[in-house]
Amino acid sequence: MKPNFNKTNGLLPVIVQDAVTMQVLMLGYMNEEAFEKTQKEQKITFFSRSKNRLWTKGETSGNFLWVKEIFLDCDEDTLLISVKADGPTCHKGTISCFDNQQKKGFLYRLEQTIHERIDQNIENSYTNQLYQKGINKVAQKVGEEAVELVIEAKDDNAELFKNEAADLLYHYLILLKAKGFSLEEIEDVLRKREK
Repeated sequence: MKPNFNKTNGLLPVIVQDAVTMQVLMLGYMNEEAFEKTQKEQKITFFSRSKNRLWTKGETSGNFLWVKEIFLDCDEDTLLISVKADGPTCHKGTISCFDNQQKKGFLYRLEQTIHERIDQNIENSYTNQLYQKGINKVAQKVGEEAVELVIEAKDDNAELFKNEAADLLYHYLILLKAKGFSLEEIEDVLRKREK
């Protein structure tokens, strides 16, 4: 991959996208030095047009953007970088500089949080405690939540129904983790069925 910095007077636009949710987080610019530093350190460094210097995203906030993949467009003059963000990307404290919180994106972030609590063996985490009890207990909990949702579906209390639906979805994500599957894999099955 060799970006053409000559086509754009030395600066390439860089679209930054969350590797899990696919949400666009921000747009920045890189010169060749920033690009090389990003590749070497695997965290994004931009060229700041206002400060006229290299700027590593997160150098003051600690909210670094860790590189997962780098893509070059067909004209070799724009980059798309897939990242894992250490925190909010925008200086205003939002996930995205475009302030477009996506419902789908949240489910993928929730799945990621569930995985982290289990993989890091967070002892006081309800998620991890349930997971450690084994697949039978996790599956039983999903069954209980499903029954509670069905019961609420027969009544007219929208808030109770939504809460039970959320409980079921949450426990379902734990079950997927326990079975070694991801939400994306289930999404792929549904996509195939749509065809």
